[in-house]
Amino acid sequence: MGRIQTDAGPSPVVLRGGQLFDVSRSAPTVADLLERGDAATVPGEMVCAADAIGSENGPQLLAPIDLQCIKACGVTFALSAIERVIEERARGDSARANAIRGELEAKVGSIRSVVPGSEEAAKLKAALIEAGMWSQYLEVAIGPDAEVFTKAPVLSAMGWGADIGVRSDSDWNNPEPEVVLVVDRHGNPRGAMLGNDVNLRDFEGRSALLLGKAKDNNASTSLGPFIRLFDDHFTMDDVRSAEIDLTIDGPEGYRLEGTNKMSQISRDPTDLVRQTLSEHQYPDGFALFLGTLFAPIQDRDHPGRGFTHKDGDVVRISTPKLGSLTNRVTTSKAAPPWEFGIRDLMRNLAGRGLL
Repeated sequence: MGRIQTDAGPSPVVLRGGQLFDVSRSAPTVADLLERGDAATVPGEMVCAADAIGSENGPQLLAPIDLQCIKACGVTFALSAIERVIEERARGDSARANAIRGELEAKVGSIRSVVPGSEEAAKLKAALIEAGMWSQYLEVAIGPDAEVFTKAPVLSAMGWGADIGVRSDSDWNNPEPEVVLVVDRHGNPRGAMLGNDVNLRDFEGRSALLLGKAKDNNASTSLGPFIRLFDDHFTMDDVRSAEIDLTIDGPEGYRLEGTNKMSQISRDPTDLVRQTLSEHQYPDGFALFLGTLFAPIQDRDHPGRGFTHKDGDVVRISTPKLGSLTNRVTTSKAAPPWEFGIRDLMRNLAGRGLL
């Protein structure tokens, strides 16, 4: 299931049998659609054949969610934990990162083998504190509590083919290819999709208190292309074993490739859902980024400076069972402004006789 932009306004759609169906008359929002037991078979009006999606004359895909909160988990992979500590110690300066990386890997590489919140993790924490190597990022990497934060406001995410934005004043940033769970109002994971949790390493590296500026900017979240519902042919085990490939093609001919292997995640996806729900309710459901293994360190322009985005980069995130999410990078200032909010959606649906 997903969403498209029609002449009348945004509409939920279901892709089945090689055809795309507008189901807005049965479920005016994706949040409504996810509450239905017949979500996969709900009746609708045929829009086009599947092979027209993404073509020049095909429908414009929007982010596949609408009223759901957009949440994210960070530091759920050992490699990303080490990279966050590097950012912290480099104070957001990419030139210092390479020198710190080797020393840090040797001292905290053992976090790869411990279960977060376990007795073994507590012993490792004590040893790292004694060695002067402890960090707030290691706390959420191996401690009992996962990092869960709000990534973006409701209705602000970009869909397949849209421009995504990084802050114009950031000079060290990267994509974060992730699997994103979609959870209904009762806390049940109903399906999964791909997501790009765009990150500013310089901002967060200067201070973890800048996480909001590092994560939540205009066009800094992309989701799609569709939500694949869980069923007999696609389960949480497929999420646990997924390998998410990423390619970045730069305007100057630069190319970067990487893979996010969900098998290396340190916390089970169902535990991340549980922690998100532990003291909070989401009556319209939520989308949950599960974190990434991918933290590019390949030099782009200068030796030792690692990777950062350039205007015009094309980012493609893909995995066989969830499809491909493609976006072009620009700045948050240059990306189209976000102007269609919750009130606009309610007025639109009411005007179409859908509410």
